Amino acid sequence: MTSRETVADLAVVGLGPAGRALAHRAAAAGLDVVAVDPHPDRRWTPTYAAWCDELPGWLDGPAVVAARVEHPRVWTTREQVLTRPYCVLDNDALLAALDLGSARVLAGTAAEVEPDRVILLDGNRLRARQVIDARGATPAPALAEQTAFGVVVSGEAASPVLGDGEAWFMDWRADNGAPPDETPSFLYAVPLGRDRVLLEETCLVGRPGLSQEALRTRLEARLRARGVPVAAHAERERVRFPVQVPRAAAATATFGARAGIMHPGTGYSVAASLSAVDGVVGAIVAGNDPRAALWPGAALAVRALREVGLRALLRLPPQFTAEFFEAFFDLPTGRQRAYLSERADPVAVSLAMAAVFRRAPNPVRRTLARAVLPTVNPTPGSLPRPR
Repeated sequence: MTSRETVADLAVVGLGPAGRALAHRAAAAGLDVVAVDPHPDRRWTPTYAAWCDELPGWLDGPAVVAARVEHPRVWTTREQVLTRPYCVLDNDALLAALDLGSARVLAGTAAEVEPDRVILLDGNRLRARQVIDARGATPAPALAEQTAFGVVVSGEAASPVLGDGEAWFMDWRADNGAPPDETPSFLYAVPLGRDRVLLEETCLVGRPGLSQEALRTRLEARLRARGVPVAAHAERERVRFPVQVPRAAAATATFGARAGIMHPGTGYSVAASLSAVDGVVGAIVAGNDPRAALWPGAALAVRALREVGLRALLRLPPQFTAEFFEAFFDLPTGRQRAYLSERADPVAVSLAMAAVFRRAPNPVRRTLARAVLPTVNPTPGSLPRPR
């Protein structure tokens, strides 16, 4: 088969939400864009969610939201009601909103990705003034990760869990059968729209994260304890992704989770990618380095602060997890928002972290203080392990 070469201003490798948003906004800005993905039209199956105020102005927020929760709740050592609206995205609507316009789309797998060219497995080549790799993050033993196992039930079936509220952003109650000295997990219970509710047992961070089998066992125990029936044919969701990226800088510019844009303490990345995309596109249009646009000094400082938070979570004794989050969710909404969503204000993020430190009990404070030290992250063997 004869190979051919395609030339463009921008080549985007990977058409998940981040890559598709990049191709969408770049084409709208007048760039000649070519996008590559093995399955460019495949539906996105993971559950994507965000704080409603994180969605950028260029996106029609209400049109891409499947369910909106005005007052999400958390259960730490007690119930806490949050005042920041939370939304679950409608994947099909988001896919349609990120139409690729004039961009050329190639169904293929990248074998080599370099700063100005992409070679596909079928031998075809792309050349571009700028190549950006947006293929997502790949799990690796050295990287902290988030794992989860969930089932989708009807609103009526979920009512014993939801009670009088709309959702549980985090529910750390100890009715999942897990021993108190093992890696903790929480229940995430959110509406998906159309009378569907996701009930998901989540290991926030671990190295490694809890296994799917351990999470499934905990979820089943929790739902039995609360009287929630789950049909044998219920839809399942399995989650595993790293919340870190390798420290070695990639030669090719990256975007989205592959660029480390995800929050290392929560794993959220979609809304951050949507919000950051125009700065990256603007840099490409101007002929500047998109990596510098994505990671100015302030954003690098915020990332370093959040890595301290990740170290603290990895080192936190399991029995103090709920108390740590109680201290965090006792913060004013603005402080919570700074830590969870702010990408370029290290002062606001550090003030939020300091406020948690002041509120936390002494055992948690000691863990937070040790996390600040510029030491190597714990080795896998030093962390709580799943059964």
